[in-house]
Amino acid sequence: METAHVFAASLMGCHANLIRVEARFEAHDKGRTDIQLTGLPDSVLRESRGRLLCAMRENRLGLGSGQLNINLVPAAQPKVGEGLDLPLILAAAACRGHLPGKRWMRTLFLGEVGIDGSLHAVRGGLAAGLAARDAHLTDLVAPPATAQEAACLPELRAFAANDLTQVLAHLSRDPSPLTPLAPPPDPPPGLESKSLDDVRGQALAKFALAVCASGGHRLLMIGPPGSGKSMLAARLPGLLPPASLIERLEMTRVLAACNRWPGHVARERPFRAPHHTASFAGMVGGGPNLMPGELTLAHRGVLFLDELPEFRREVLECLRQPLEDGSITISRAGRQATLPARVHLVAAMNPCPCGYLGHPTQPCRCAPFSIRRYRERISGPLLDRLDLRVEVGTPSLQELLPASSSEVRAEVSPCAEEWKQRIHQAEGVRASRGQTIRNVELGPNELEQVAPLHPDCLRLLQRAHARDTLSGRSVQSLRRVSRTLADLGGSEQVMVEHVAQALSLRKDLAVREEALGNSMSAHPKARPRARADPPGGLGA
Repeated sequence: METAHVFAASLMGCHANLIRVEARFEAHDKGRTDIQLTGLPDSVLRESRGRLLCAMRENRLGLGSGQLNINLVPAAQPKVGEGLDLPLILAAAACRGHLPGKRWMRTLFLGEVGIDGSLHAVRGGLAAGLAARDAHLTDLVAPPATAQEAACLPELRAFAANDLTQVLAHLSRDPSPLTPLAPPPDPPPGLESKSLDDVRGQALAKFALAVCASGGHRLLMIGPPGSGKSMLAARLPGLLPPASLIERLEMTRVLAACNRWPGHVARERPFRAPHHTASFAGMVGGGPNLMPGELTLAHRGVLFLDELPEFRREVLECLRQPLEDGSITISRAGRQATLPARVHLVAAMNPCPCGYLGHPTQPCRCAPFSIRRYRERISGPLLDRLDLRVEVGTPSLQELLPASSSEVRAEVSPCAEEWKQRIHQAEGVRASRGQTIRNVELGPNELEQVAPLHPDCLRLLQRAHARDTLSGRSVQSLRRVSRTLADLGGSEQVMVEHVAQALSLRKDLAVREEALGNSMSAHPKARPRARADPPGGLGA
Protein backbone atom coordinates (compact mmCIF):
# COMPACT_ATOMS: atom_id res chain seq x y z
CA MET A 1 0.00 0.00 0.00
CA GLU A 2 1.34 3.39 -1.04
CA THR A 3 0.47 6.68 0.65
CA ALA A 4 0.25 9.75 -1.59
CA HIS A 5 0.62 13.36 -0.42
CA VAL A 6 -0.87 16.34 -2.28
CA PHE A 7 -0.78 19.97 -1.14
CA ALA A 8 -3.94 22.07 -0.96
CA ALA A 9 -5.19 25.21 0.80
CA SER A 10 -8.25 25.98 2.90
CA LEU A 11 -9.52 29.57 3.02
CA MET A 12 -10.22 30.98 6.47
CA GLY A 13 -11.24 34.61 6.41
CA CYS A 14 -8.68 36.39 4.21
CA HIS A 15 -5.88 33.89 4.80
CA ALA A 16 -5.35 30.41 3.39
CA ASN A 17 -4.02 27.58 5.53
CA LEU A 18 -1.78 25.03 3.85
CA ILE A 19 -3.32 21.54 3.90
CA ARG A 20 -1.65 18.22 3.09
CA VAL A 21 -4.01 15.60 1.67
CA GLU A 22 -2.93 12.05 2.49
CA ALA A 23 -4.51 9.10 0.66
CA ARG A 24 -4.08 5.32 1.06
CA PHE A 25 -6.04 2.52 -0.62
CA GLU A 26 -6.69 -0.93 0.93
CA ALA A 27 -8.18 -3.51 -1.42
CA HIS A 28 -10.94 -5.92 -0.41
CA ASP A 29 -13.41 -8.21 -2.22
CA LYS A 30 -16.70 -6.59 -1.20
CA GLY A 31 -17.34 -5.31 -4.72
CA ARG A 32 -17.55 -1.60 -3.86
CA THR A 33 -15.36 1.42 -3.13
CA ASP A 34 -15.65 2.90 0.33
CA ILE A 35 -14.25 6.34 1.10
CA GLN A 36 -13.30 7.43 4.61
CA LEU A 37 -12.57 11.17 4.94
CA THR A 38 -10.97 12.39 8.19
CA GLY A 39 -9.37 15.59 9.41
CA LEU A 40 -12.38 17.74 10.44
CA PRO A 41 -13.94 18.31 7.01
CA ASP A 42 -17.05 20.48 6.77
CA SER A 43 -20.33 19.37 5.18
CA VAL A 44 -19.24 20.53 1.71
CA LEU A 45 -16.13 18.36 1.88
CA ARG A 46 -18.05 15.37 3.21
CA GLU A 47 -20.38 15.59 0.22
CA SER A 48 -17.40 15.66 -2.16
CA ARG A 49 -17.00 11.86 -1.96
CA GLY A 50 -19.73 11.35 -4.51
CA ARG A 51 -18.26 13.96 -6.87
CA LEU A 52 -14.85 12.37 -6.43
CA LEU A 53 -15.98 8.94 -7.64
CA CYS A 54 -17.97 10.30 -10.59
CA ALA A 55 -15.12 12.52 -11.80
CA MET A 56 -12.59 9.70 -11.51
CA ARG A 57 -14.79 7.29 -13.47
CA GLU A 58 -15.33 9.98 -16.13
CA ASN A 59 -11.55 10.20 -16.58
CA ARG A 60 -11.00 6.42 -16.39
CA LEU A 61 -9.24 6.54 -13.05
CA GLY A 62 -10.67 3.40 -11.55
CA LEU A 63 -10.12 2.72 -7.88
CA GLY A 64 -11.34 -0.85 -7.74
CA SER A 65 -12.91 -2.62 -4.80
CA GLY A 66 -11.48 -1.48 -1.53
CA GLN A 67 -11.25 1.16 1.18
CA LEU A 68 -9.91 4.63 0.29
CA ASN A 69 -8.69 6.48 3.37
CA ILE A 70 -8.14 10.23 2.98
CA ASN A 71 -6.77 12.34 5.81
CA LEU A 72 -6.44 16.13 5.91
CA VAL A 73 -3.38 17.38 7.80
CA PRO A 74 -3.32 19.11 10.27
CA ALA A 75 -6.13 16.93 11.58
CA ALA A 76 -7.17 19.26 14.42
CA GLN A 77 -7.77 22.25 12.12
CA PRO A 78 -11.25 22.58 10.59
CA LYS A 79 -11.29 22.57 6.78
CA VAL A 80 -13.87 24.44 4.77
CA GLY A 81 -14.73 25.02 1.14
CA GLU A 82 -15.05 23.14 -2.10
CA GLY A 83 -11.54 24.11 -3.22
CA LEU A 84 -10.20 20.78 -1.91
CA ASP A 85 -12.03 18.72 -4.56
CA LEU A 86 -9.10 18.69 -6.99
CA PRO A 87 -6.38 17.69 -4.47
CA LEU A 88 -8.67 14.97 -3.06
CA ILE A 89 -9.04 13.40 -6.52
CA LEU A 90 -5.32 13.70 -7.32
CA ALA A 91 -4.32 12.15 -3.99
CA ALA A 92 -6.69 9.23 -4.63
CA ALA A 93 -5.33 8.79 -8.17
CA ALA A 94 -1.72 8.99 -6.98
CA CYS A 95 -2.11 6.32 -4.33
CA ARG A 96 -3.49 3.97 -7.02
CA GLY A 97 -0.54 4.65 -9.32
CA HIS A 98 -2.35 6.70 -11.96
CA LEU A 99 0.06 9.64 -11.67
CA PRO A 100 3.62 8.80 -12.73
CA GLY A 101 6.58 10.67 -11.26
CA LYS A 102 6.56 13.12 -8.39
CA ARG A 103 5.86 16.38 -10.22
CA TRP A 104 2.95 17.16 -7.92
CA MET A 105 5.12 17.16 -4.78
CA ARG A 106 6.03 20.88 -5.13
CA THR A 107 2.63 21.97 -6.46
CA LEU A 108 -0.46 23.30 -4.72
CA PHE A 109 -3.81 22.31 -6.25
CA LEU A 110 -7.04 24.23 -5.84
CA GLY A 111 -10.46 23.98 -7.47
CA GLU A 112 -13.96 22.56 -7.41
CA VAL A 113 -14.54 19.52 -9.62
CA GLY A 114 -17.85 18.69 -11.27
CA ILE A 115 -19.09 15.15 -11.79
CA ASP A 116 -17.94 15.38 -15.43
CA GLY A 117 -14.41 16.38 -14.42
CA SER A 118 -14.74 20.09 -15.25
CA LEU A 119 -13.03 22.58 -12.92
CA HIS A 120 -14.87 25.52 -11.38
CA ALA A 121 -13.31 28.63 -9.84
CA VAL A 122 -13.23 29.08 -6.07
CA ARG A 123 -12.51 32.02 -3.78
CA GLY A 124 -9.08 32.85 -2.42
CA GLY A 125 -6.68 32.14 -5.28
CA LEU A 126 -4.29 34.89 -4.19
CA ALA A 127 -4.45 33.82 -0.55
CA ALA A 128 -3.65 30.24 -1.60
CA GLY A 129 -0.76 31.50 -3.72
CA LEU A 130 0.65 33.38 -0.75
CA ALA A 131 0.40 30.23 1.39
CA ALA A 132 2.17 28.24 -1.33
CA ARG A 133 4.92 30.85 -1.62
CA ASP A 134 5.47 30.90 2.14
CA ALA A 135 5.76 27.08 2.10
CA HIS A 136 8.38 27.31 -0.68
CA LEU A 137 6.20 25.55 -3.23
CA THR A 138 6.95 26.42 -6.84
CA ASP A 139 3.70 25.80 -8.76
CA LEU A 140 -0.06 26.22 -8.42
CA VAL A 141 -2.70 24.53 -10.58
CA ALA A 142 -6.27 25.82 -10.47
CA PRO A 143 -9.18 26.86 -12.70
CA PRO A 144 -8.40 29.89 -14.92
CA ALA A 145 -10.08 32.57 -12.80
CA THR A 146 -8.49 31.25 -9.59
CA ALA A 147 -5.06 30.71 -11.15
CA GLN A 148 -5.07 34.25 -12.53
CA GLU A 149 -5.16 35.59 -8.98
CA ALA A 150 -2.08 33.58 -7.99
CA ALA A 151 -0.29 34.76 -11.15
CA CYS A 152 0.11 38.14 -9.43
CA LEU A 153 2.96 36.61 -7.41
CA PRO A 154 6.23 36.56 -9.38
CA GLU A 155 7.73 33.85 -7.12
CA LEU A 156 5.05 31.33 -8.12
CA ARG A 157 4.20 29.66 -11.43
CA ALA A 158 0.43 29.51 -11.90
CA PHE A 159 -1.13 27.05 -14.36
CA ALA A 160 -4.76 27.28 -15.49
CA ALA A 161 -6.69 24.09 -16.29
CA ASN A 162 -10.28 23.81 -17.51
CA ASP A 163 -10.88 20.20 -16.53
CA LEU A 164 -9.34 17.22 -14.82
CA THR A 165 -8.00 15.84 -18.13
CA GLN A 166 -5.73 18.86 -18.56
CA VAL A 167 -4.45 18.51 -15.00
CA LEU A 168 -3.58 14.85 -15.54
CA ALA A 169 -1.82 15.72 -18.81
CA HIS A 170 0.15 18.45 -17.03
CA LEU A 171 1.36 15.97 -14.41
CA SER A 172 2.12 13.07 -16.76
CA ARG A 173 3.48 14.62 -19.97
CA ASP A 174 6.84 16.25 -20.56
CA PRO A 175 6.73 18.94 -21.74
CA SER A 176 3.47 19.94 -20.13
CA PRO A 177 0.65 21.17 -22.40
CA LEU A 178 -0.01 23.97 -19.88
CA THR A 179 2.11 27.10 -19.76
CA PRO A 180 2.51 29.43 -16.76
CA LEU A 181 0.17 32.40 -16.76
CA ALA A 182 1.63 35.86 -17.19
CA PRO A 183 1.00 38.37 -14.39
CA PRO A 184 -2.10 40.46 -15.09
CA PRO A 185 -1.24 43.93 -16.38
CA ASP A 186 -1.92 46.98 -14.28
CA PRO A 187 -5.28 48.59 -15.03
CA PRO A 188 -5.28 51.72 -17.17
CA PRO A 189 -5.40 55.00 -15.25
CA GLY A 190 -8.96 55.61 -14.14
CA LEU A 191 -10.72 58.76 -13.20
CA GLU A 192 -8.92 61.05 -10.82
CA SER A 193 -9.87 60.84 -7.18
CA LYS A 194 -12.28 63.39 -5.82
CA SER A 195 -10.37 66.57 -5.17
CA LEU A 196 -10.37 68.45 -1.90
CA ASP A 197 -10.80 71.63 -3.91
CA ASP A 198 -14.42 70.62 -4.55
CA VAL A 199 -15.22 71.57 -0.94
CA ARG A 200 -15.74 75.29 -0.44
CA GLY A 201 -14.31 76.80 2.72
CA GLN A 202 -13.88 74.49 5.75
CA ALA A 203 -10.21 75.36 6.26
CA LEU A 204 -10.02 73.67 9.68
CA ALA A 205 -11.62 70.43 8.45
CA LYS A 206 -9.26 70.31 5.46
CA PHE A 207 -6.31 70.77 7.78
CA ALA A 208 -7.57 67.91 9.97
CA LEU A 209 -7.93 65.70 6.88
CA ALA A 210 -4.32 66.39 5.95
CA VAL A 211 -3.19 65.44 9.46
CA CYS A 212 -5.30 62.28 9.26
CA ALA A 213 -3.80 61.35 5.86
CA SER A 214 -0.23 62.01 6.97
CA GLY A 215 -0.22 60.23 10.31
CA GLY A 216 -3.12 57.79 10.00
CA HIS A 217 -5.00 59.38 12.90
CA ARG A 218 -8.72 58.84 13.54
CA LEU A 219 -10.96 61.82 12.81
CA LEU A 220 -14.40 62.85 14.08
CA MET A 221 -16.21 65.74 12.38
CA ILE A 222 -19.07 67.45 14.22
CA GLY A 223 -21.37 69.75 12.33
CA PRO A 224 -24.94 70.49 11.22
CA PRO A 225 -26.57 68.79 8.22
CA GLY A 226 -25.30 69.96 4.85
CA SER A 227 -22.04 71.39 6.14
CA GLY A 228 -19.93 69.09 3.94
CA LYS A 229 -18.82 66.30 6.31
CA SER A 230 -19.51 63.49 3.83
CA MET A 231 -17.86 65.41 0.99
CA LEU A 232 -14.75 65.94 3.09
CA ALA A 233 -14.52 62.27 4.05
CA ALA A 234 -14.89 61.15 0.42
CA ARG A 235 -11.85 63.30 -0.50
CA LEU A 236 -9.51 61.62 1.98
CA PRO A 237 -8.44 58.76 -0.37
CA GLY A 238 -7.14 61.36 -2.81
CA LEU A 239 -4.81 62.73 -0.12
CA LEU A 240 -3.37 59.37 0.91
CA PRO A 241 0.01 58.39 -0.55
CA PRO A 242 0.01 55.74 -3.32
CA ALA A 243 -0.20 52.19 -2.02
CA SER A 244 2.98 50.13 -2.03
CA LEU A 245 3.14 46.70 -3.70
CA ILE A 246 2.73 44.94 -0.35
CA GLU A 247 -0.33 47.05 0.46
CA ARG A 248 -1.80 46.42 -3.00
CA LEU A 249 -1.43 42.67 -2.53
CA GLU A 250 -3.11 42.92 0.88
CA MET A 251 -6.04 44.85 -0.60
CA THR A 252 -6.33 42.38 -3.50
CA ARG A 253 -6.26 39.39 -1.16
CA VAL A 254 -9.21 40.81 0.77
CA LEU A 255 -11.18 41.41 -2.45
CA ALA A 256 -10.40 37.92 -3.76
CA ALA A 257 -11.45 36.31 -0.47
CA CYS A 258 -14.82 38.09 -0.78
CA ASN A 259 -15.25 36.92 -4.39
CA ARG A 260 -14.63 40.48 -5.65
CA TRP A 261 -11.46 39.82 -7.64
CA PRO A 262 -10.98 42.92 -9.85
CA GLY A 263 -8.95 41.08 -12.51
CA HIS A 264 -5.66 42.69 -11.52
CA VAL A 265 -3.70 43.84 -8.50
CA ALA A 266 -5.78 46.53 -6.82
CA ARG A 267 -4.30 50.01 -7.05
CA GLU A 268 -6.91 52.38 -5.60
CA ARG A 269 -7.31 52.50 -1.86
CA PRO A 270 -10.80 51.43 -0.76
CA PHE A 271 -13.42 53.80 0.61
CA ARG A 272 -16.16 52.08 2.59
CA ALA A 273 -19.16 53.93 4.02
CA PRO A 274 -21.49 51.40 5.70
CA HIS A 275 -24.98 52.50 6.69
CA HIS A 276 -25.66 52.98 10.37
CA THR A 277 -27.99 49.97 10.31
CA ALA A 278 -25.00 47.64 9.65
CA SER A 279 -24.96 44.57 11.87
CA PHE A 280 -22.11 43.34 14.04
CA ALA A 281 -21.12 40.64 11.53
CA GLY A 282 -21.46 43.10 8.67
CA MET A 283 -19.00 45.46 10.32
CA VAL A 284 -16.31 43.10 11.67
CA GLY A 285 -17.02 39.92 9.69
CA GLY A 286 -18.35 36.51 10.56
CA GLY A 287 -20.87 34.03 9.25
CA PRO A 288 -20.39 30.30 8.58
CA ASN A 289 -17.25 30.89 6.47
CA LEU A 290 -15.92 33.84 8.54
CA MET A 291 -16.34 36.30 5.70
CA PRO A 292 -14.64 39.72 6.06
CA GLY A 293 -16.76 42.69 7.08
CA GLU A 294 -16.64 46.39 6.28
CA LEU A 295 -13.70 46.88 8.63
CA THR A 296 -11.58 44.46 6.60
CA LEU A 297 -12.90 45.62 3.22
CA ALA A 298 -11.55 49.09 4.13
CA HIS A 299 -8.08 47.69 4.94
CA ARG A 300 -5.36 50.15 3.86
CA GLY A 301 -8.10 52.61 2.91
CA VAL A 302 -10.81 54.74 4.50
CA LEU A 303 -13.71 53.61 6.69
CA PHE A 304 -16.31 56.38 6.94
CA LEU A 305 -18.99 56.13 9.61
CA ASP A 306 -21.63 58.78 8.99
CA GLU A 307 -24.18 59.51 11.73
CA LEU A 308 -21.87 57.87 14.28
CA PRO A 309 -24.29 57.95 17.27
CA GLU A 310 -26.94 56.16 15.20
CA PHE A 311 -24.84 52.98 14.96
CA ARG A 312 -25.71 50.26 17.42
CA ARG A 313 -23.56 50.35 20.53
CA GLU A 314 -22.19 46.81 20.15
CA VAL A 315 -21.14 47.63 16.59
CA LEU A 316 -19.21 50.71 17.71
CA GLU A 317 -17.60 48.97 20.68
CA CYS A 318 -16.21 46.24 18.43
CA LEU A 319 -14.04 48.89 16.73
CA ARG A 320 -11.98 49.69 19.82
CA GLN A 321 -9.45 46.87 19.65
CA PRO A 322 -8.97 46.78 15.83
CA LEU A 323 -8.28 50.52 15.73
CA GLU A 324 -5.19 49.99 17.88
CA ASP A 325 -4.03 46.56 16.71
CA GLY A 326 -4.77 46.89 12.98
CA SER A 327 -6.43 43.46 12.94
CA ILE A 328 -9.40 41.64 14.42
CA THR A 329 -9.65 38.02 15.52
CA ILE A 330 -12.99 36.25 15.13
CA SER A 331 -13.59 32.99 16.98
CA ARG A 332 -16.54 30.77 16.11
CA ALA A 333 -17.13 27.24 17.45
CA GLY A 334 -13.59 25.93 17.25
CA ARG A 335 -12.61 28.09 14.26
CA GLN A 336 -10.58 31.24 14.43
CA ALA A 337 -9.59 33.77 11.79
CA THR A 338 -7.50 36.93 12.05
CA LEU A 339 -8.63 39.57 9.57
CA PRO A 340 -6.62 42.68 8.65
CA ALA A 341 -8.18 45.99 9.71
CA ARG A 342 -5.64 48.79 9.33
CA VAL A 343 -7.89 51.66 8.28
CA HIS A 344 -8.10 55.45 8.27
CA LEU A 345 -11.24 55.94 10.35
CA VAL A 346 -13.33 59.04 9.66
CA ALA A 347 -16.59 59.57 11.55
CA ALA A 348 -19.21 62.29 11.36
CA MET A 349 -22.07 63.30 13.62
CA ASN A 350 -24.52 66.11 14.25
CA PRO A 351 -24.10 68.25 17.38
CA CYS A 352 -27.57 67.22 18.60
CA PRO A 353 -30.51 65.04 17.48
CA CYS A 354 -32.05 67.77 15.33
CA GLY A 355 -28.59 68.77 14.09
CA TYR A 356 -28.81 72.53 14.61
CA LEU A 357 -27.23 73.15 18.00
CA GLY A 358 -25.05 76.24 17.61
CA HIS A 359 -26.31 76.97 14.08
CA PRO A 360 -26.11 80.69 13.26
CA THR A 361 -29.66 80.91 11.84
CA GLN A 362 -31.54 77.64 12.44
CA PRO A 363 -32.84 77.20 16.02
CA CYS A 364 -32.20 74.02 17.98
CA ARG A 365 -35.33 72.42 19.45
CA CYS A 366 -33.66 69.66 21.46
CA ALA A 367 -33.97 69.41 25.22
CA PRO A 368 -30.69 69.22 27.14
CA PHE A 369 -31.34 65.69 28.35
CA SER A 370 -31.91 64.50 24.76
CA ILE A 371 -28.60 66.06 23.68
CA ARG A 372 -26.88 64.30 26.57
CA ARG A 373 -28.48 60.98 25.66
CA TYR A 374 -27.56 61.48 22.00
CA ARG A 375 -23.89 62.09 22.74
CA GLU A 376 -23.65 59.34 25.34
CA ARG A 377 -24.28 56.82 22.56
CA ILE A 378 -20.57 57.18 21.87
CA SER A 379 -18.76 55.58 24.79
CA GLY A 380 -15.82 57.21 26.49
CA PRO A 381 -13.31 54.48 25.51
CA LEU A 382 -14.24 54.80 21.83
CA LEU A 383 -14.18 58.60 21.95
CA ASP A 384 -10.77 58.44 23.61
CA ARG A 385 -9.44 56.62 20.52
CA LEU A 386 -10.54 59.39 18.14
CA ASP A 387 -7.39 61.50 17.92
CA LEU A 388 -8.89 64.45 16.02
CA ARG A 389 -12.28 66.03 16.78
CA VAL A 390 -13.12 69.16 14.85
CA GLU A 391 -16.21 71.27 14.29
CA VAL A 392 -17.44 71.70 10.73
CA GLY A 393 -19.43 74.92 10.54
CA THR A 394 -22.04 75.98 8.02
CA PRO A 395 -20.33 77.62 5.02
CA SER A 396 -21.48 81.09 4.03
CA LEU A 397 -23.27 81.82 0.77
CA GLN A 398 -20.22 83.65 -0.52
CA GLU A 399 -18.09 80.53 0.01
CA LEU A 400 -20.59 78.26 -1.72
CA LEU A 401 -21.27 80.33 -4.82
CA PRO A 402 -18.61 80.28 -7.56
CA ALA A 403 -16.60 83.44 -8.00
CA SER A 404 -17.71 85.74 -10.81
CA SER A 405 -15.40 86.85 -13.60
CA SER A 406 -14.74 90.15 -11.85
CA GLU A 407 -14.17 88.60 -8.44
CA VAL A 408 -11.27 86.47 -7.33
CA ARG A 409 -12.00 84.13 -4.44
CA ALA A 410 -9.44 84.24 -1.65
CA GLU A 411 -9.15 80.73 -0.20
CA VAL A 412 -7.78 80.59 3.32
CA SER A 413 -6.55 76.99 3.18
CA PRO A 414 -4.03 75.56 0.69
CA CYS A 415 -5.28 73.77 -2.41
CA ALA A 416 -5.32 69.98 -2.75
CA GLU A 417 -1.98 69.82 -4.57
CA GLU A 418 -0.31 71.84 -1.83
CA TRP A 419 -1.69 69.47 0.80
CA LYS A 420 -0.42 66.46 -1.17
CA GLN A 421 3.00 68.05 -1.42
CA ARG A 422 3.09 68.70 2.33
CA ILE A 423 2.05 65.11 3.05
CA HIS A 424 4.78 63.85 0.72
CA GLN A 425 7.34 66.04 2.47
CA ALA A 426 6.16 64.68 5.83
CA GLU A 427 6.87 61.18 4.54
CA GLY A 428 10.39 62.31 3.75
CA VAL A 429 10.82 63.64 7.29
CA ARG A 430 9.72 60.27 8.71
CA ALA A 431 12.01 58.38 6.34
CA SER A 432 14.97 60.55 7.33
CA ARG A 433 14.70 59.37 10.92
CA GLY A 434 14.33 55.72 9.85
CA GLN A 435 10.64 55.39 10.72
CA THR A 436 8.74 52.79 8.67
CA ILE A 437 5.33 52.90 10.39
CA ARG A 438 2.67 55.58 10.59
CA ASN A 439 2.71 57.96 13.54
CA VAL A 440 -0.57 56.56 14.83
CA GLU A 441 1.20 53.20 15.35
CA LEU A 442 4.04 54.60 17.47
CA GLY A 443 4.33 52.97 20.88
CA PRO A 444 5.44 54.66 24.13
CA ASN A 445 9.10 53.69 23.69
CA GLU A 446 9.13 54.81 20.06
CA LEU A 447 7.50 58.12 21.02
CA GLU A 448 10.34 58.79 23.44
CA GLN A 449 12.77 58.40 20.55
CA VAL A 450 11.00 60.32 17.77
CA ALA A 451 8.97 62.84 19.83
CA PRO A 452 10.80 63.71 23.07
CA LEU A 453 9.01 66.37 25.10
CA HIS A 454 10.54 69.83 25.35
CA PRO A 455 10.11 71.38 28.85
CA ASP A 456 7.65 73.92 27.45
CA CYS A 457 5.67 71.13 25.79
CA LEU A 458 5.61 69.20 29.05
CA ARG A 459 4.25 72.19 30.97
CA LEU A 460 1.52 72.70 28.35
CA LEU A 461 0.49 69.06 28.58
CA GLN A 462 0.43 69.29 32.38
CA ARG A 463 -1.93 72.27 32.25
CA ALA A 464 -4.17 70.49 29.73
CA HIS A 465 -4.20 67.36 31.91
CA ALA A 466 -5.16 69.36 34.99
CA ARG A 467 -7.96 71.14 33.11
CA ASP A 468 -9.44 68.24 31.12
CA THR A 469 -8.25 65.19 33.13
CA LEU A 470 -6.69 63.50 30.10
CA SER A 471 -6.29 59.74 30.16
CA GLY A 472 -2.98 58.06 29.47
CA ARG A 473 -4.20 57.12 25.99
CA SER A 474 -5.18 60.73 25.31
CA VAL A 475 -1.74 62.00 26.30
CA GLN A 476 -0.03 59.52 23.97
CA SER A 477 -2.50 60.41 21.22
CA LEU A 478 -1.68 64.11 21.60
CA ARG A 479 2.01 63.33 21.32
CA ARG A 480 1.47 61.32 18.13
CA VAL A 481 -0.62 64.09 16.58
CA SER A 482 2.03 66.63 17.60
CA ARG A 483 4.65 64.51 15.85
CA THR A 484 2.55 64.51 12.68
CA LEU A 485 2.07 68.27 12.86
CA ALA A 486 5.81 68.69 13.19
CA ASP A 487 6.32 66.44 10.15
CA LEU A 488 3.88 68.50 8.10
CA GLY A 489 5.78 71.62 9.12
CA GLY A 490 9.13 70.07 8.20
CA SER A 491 10.37 70.24 11.79
CA GLU A 492 12.66 67.58 13.24
CA GLN A 493 11.64 68.44 16.81
CA VAL A 494 8.17 68.65 18.35
CA MET A 495 7.71 72.23 19.51
CA VAL A 496 5.19 73.81 21.86
CA GLU A 497 3.15 75.19 18.94
CA HIS A 498 2.66 71.65 17.63
CA VAL A 499 1.31 70.48 20.99
CA ALA A 500 -0.98 73.52 21.13
CA GLN A 501 -2.28 72.70 17.63
CA ALA A 502 -2.90 69.10 18.66
CA LEU A 503 -4.91 70.29 21.66
CA SER A 504 -6.98 72.61 19.47
CA LEU A 505 -7.82 69.68 17.16
CA ARG A 506 -9.24 67.63 20.05
CA LYS A 507 -12.62 69.19 20.78
CA ASP A 508 -14.39 68.16 23.95
CA LEU A 509 -17.92 66.87 23.31
CA ALA A 510 -19.19 68.07 26.68
CA VAL A 511 -21.91 70.75 26.37
CA ARG A 512 -22.61 73.07 29.28
CA GLU A 513 -26.02 74.22 30.42
CA GLU A 514 -25.14 77.88 29.89
CA ALA A 515 -24.09 77.16 26.30
CA LEU A 516 -27.44 75.52 25.63
CA GLY A 517 -29.29 78.43 27.19
CA ASN A 518 -27.45 80.96 25.06
CA SER A 519 -28.07 78.91 21.92
CA MET A 520 -31.81 78.64 22.49
CA SER A 521 -32.29 82.22 23.65
CA ALA A 522 -30.68 83.48 20.44
CA HIS A 523 -33.60 82.05 18.45
CA PRO A 524 -37.08 83.28 19.41
CA LYS A 525 -38.70 80.43 17.49
CA ALA A 526 -37.14 77.83 19.70
CA ARG A 527 -39.82 76.44 21.96
CA PRO A 528 -38.72 75.44 25.48
CA ARG A 529 -39.60 71.99 26.71
CA ALA A 530 -42.24 71.65 29.39
CA ARG A 531 -40.26 68.83 30.99
CA ALA A 532 -37.69 69.93 33.55
CA ASP A 533 -34.03 69.44 32.61
CA PRO A 534 -31.96 67.13 34.79
CA PRO A 535 -29.52 68.89 37.10
CA GLY A 536 -25.82 69.06 36.43
CA GLY A 537 -23.67 69.61 33.35
CA LEU A 538 -23.86 67.57 30.16
CA GLY A 539 -21.16 64.97 29.77
CA ALA A 540 -19.82 63.44 26.58
